[in-house]
Amino acid sequence: MNNSGTFTKLRPLSLLRQLSNCSDSTCLQVLSNSVSWSIYLEQGKITYATHSVEPFDRLERHLRRLSQQIPLLTNEVRHQVRLMFEPDSHSQLIKDDTNSRSHPPEYQAISWLVSQQHLHSTQAAVLVQELVKEVIESFLLIKEGTYELTESLDKMPKICRLGVEKILDYCQLRLQNWQAFIPKISSAYQRPYLLINSKFDDQDLPNLQPDLVNWMKGFSLCHLAVILNQDEIQLARNLYPYILKGAIILHEPDPPYDKLPRIFEEQSLFSKLISGLVDTKQELSNTVNSYQNIPEEKIVPVQRLPQISTPSKENFQEPTISNNINSASPIVTAATVTVKKVHKIVSVDDSPTILKEISYFLENENFSVVTINDPVKAVLSIIRHKPDLILLDLNMLGIDGYELCRIIRNNSLFQNTPIIFVTGNKGIVDKVKAKLVGASGYLTKPFTRAELLKIVFMHLT
Repeated sequence: MNNSGTFTKLRPLSLLRQLSNCSDSTCLQVLSNSVSWSIYLEQGKITYATHSVEPFDRLERHLRRLSQQIPLLTNEVRHQVRLMFEPDSHSQLIKDDTNSRSHPPEYQAISWLVSQQHLHSTQAAVLVQELVKEVIESFLLIKEGTYELTESLDKMPKICRLGVEKILDYCQLRLQNWQAFIPKISSAYQRPYLLINSKFDDQDLPNLQPDLVNWMKGFSLCHLAVILNQDEIQLARNLYPYILKGAIILHEPDPPYDKLPRIFEEQSLFSKLISGLVDTKQELSNTVNSYQNIPEEKIVPVQRLPQISTPSKENFQEPTISNNINSASPIVTAATVTVKKVHKIVSVDDSPTILKEISYFLENENFSVVTINDPVKAVLSIIRHKPDLILLDLNMLGIDGYELCRIIRNNSLFQNTPIIFVTGNKGIVDKVKAKLVGASGYLTKPFTRAELLKIVFMHLT
């Protein structure tokens, strides 16, 4: 086949199937609507796949799912991974050699988790499989673009090899299920909002769990599903009656998620896409089951990572995800719901403009925000309010953010409270210093509402 070219609506499927018959190692690189996809193959099997839209957000979501069954995947470990490996022009703390630059940084992060014994190699294979599925699902929706075949990275440690057809079958079935919500839902990154003043009789609508209502504050369907430990399609199915009745409205995806392709709207094209698929009446499970035991023919772990001490194969259990919501949980309806401000956030900054912007972004999403413009008085105010998260400007008059963070951390009440520096500083020295004084992360100025919500998602949900 050609090493480069363009494709139309059904070409992605054809390209992958052609590559599955090749014995060479290669990387399929695709560009469409300013988004790039990279799919790595070895002897006709997929070893990894990624795209350029927030790869570390994607990794964070899947690590969050795994962390419920893997105690070693703590919040601290996940934040450390992001600080070490997420690209930020000057901020990576890992050794920046030529070989490292060639590898997808989130794949480096997974390899590091295995080498540091935070993940068993089989668990890493499960994680890679789920990341690949999500990326391929979006890849199949590309209508037009350019592609290029490049030499694969021989030195990249192989965690697993995935059968192309089995991945395609899974993704096509997912797309078929999403199709049921067209045209109301066209993207997993749309953001649902419950209209509190909607007047509907209880019998007209199914029940919503309180947890879902409390978190319906600007997060996308995809992120809400992780917070609630549900599958995205099951969550969409639960919300769909409310959307049809107008009790829930869907806002468009925030940038950069708006660049990803939408679910097919032309049924004739979609019918072609799923031709040859397994029985179309087959349903996805109503609970999250993505991380259950994986058949040997579906994943082939490759033992090329550093060896670690692990349980024996006989005693090792694959991570699974429990049922999403306790069936005994109280229920609410559109007629009775009241949204609670479940988290309090303190923002310390000597700039009224920044404080106003943060308040607007967060209070509009039903968080409780306390703003402090005098850093010298900040500590007493923080002790009084006992926030769930602290946003701290780095460069302030009177006392800088580093010193203020150190003082806050010395108080036993706030040893585990997330403290996020809000700053324009991006240098590696600044990030190392921030870690030394106990900062949990960085929010770089200027920032968008989506970037602010991403910090909240990482540290509070």
